[in-house]
Amino acid sequence: MSKKKSEGSGLMSSAGLMRYFEADETAIRLDPKMVVGACIGSGALIMAANIAFHLWP
Repeated sequence: MSKKKSEGSGLMSSAGLMRYFEADETAIRLDPKMVVGACIGSGALIMAANIAFHLWP
């Protein structure tokens, strides 16, 4: 007959998940709207610089 798994194996896998999520708490969090706004703003700034320096066709 097959052996039963020890109950400790579930604890080991959940401990790894807890460490992963704890590391995520220290990361910098940015709102997606802020990232899209920064991309649009930098694109507009680059286009304005191209127009100002007569590089726009």
